[in-house]
Amino acid sequence: MTKNENKIRFKKLTSESVELGILLTLVGGFLDAYTFVGRGGVFANAQTGNVVLMGIEAATGEWEKAVLYAVPILAFIVGVVVAEMIKKPSMRLLIPDTERAVLILEIAVLFIVGFIPYTGPDMMVTVAISFVAAIQFSIFRKLDGSPYNTIAITGNLRSATQEAYLAVTRKDYKSAFQAVRFSMINLSFLAGAILGGLLTSFIGVKAVWVTVIVLICPVILLSTDEYKSKNVRIDVKGSGV
Repeated sequence: MTKNENKIRFKKLTSESVELGILLTLVGGFLDAYTFVGRGGVFANAQTGNVVLMGIEAATGEWEKAVLYAVPILAFIVGVVVAEMIKKPSMRLLIPDTERAVLILEIAVLFIVGFIPYTGPDMMVTVAISFVAAIQFSIFRKLDGSPYNTIAITGNLRSATQEAYLAVTRKDYKSAFQAVRFSMINLSFLAGAILGGLLTSFIGVKAVWVTVIVLICPVILLSTDEYKSKNVRIDVKGSGV
């Protein structure tokens, strides 16, 4: 830096940023409400609910209904396996930007899902959404260094409560900050569920396109950040700032 030159650098926005976490968890809540309200009462993301419902149906001898809940669970498992394959160092040569590639894949799948009418097979929709949800869950695992979940709320709720407890009992401002962050994530999931339920009831199957719009935002943010971090350097000449 010269005497008369200051360089202003933009803060790097990463896949662990709170802003991205809010958008991703909003999508997570939306998709669960979408499939439950409009696609046969199955959860696309929350496999805990599907396991419970599958067990209930199996206990009453309703094996066909039990299978209905087993299929998205299997799709979720496949999604996790695919995500682990994508994260291998050898795959970096083919997919150098894993986070953005996963978001683009999710956008493409959800866009196609919006064309499948109510008369179409709900199973196809839930399988597709469970698959991409599993990949999103496996790739986006941390919120500024802390583990979190973009497609379910249980762990995030525990983290928010624990951090709030530490903030109060130990007067820990760092924990208070973390509690606020996780609370924002939890509220985002709730907002997504409310929005998903309402829009699916009023708009129908094409309501899923709202998530496409939301997911385009993080793709742009990540792309913009990459561009700025590599190329943007604002030189302020002749100022003493």
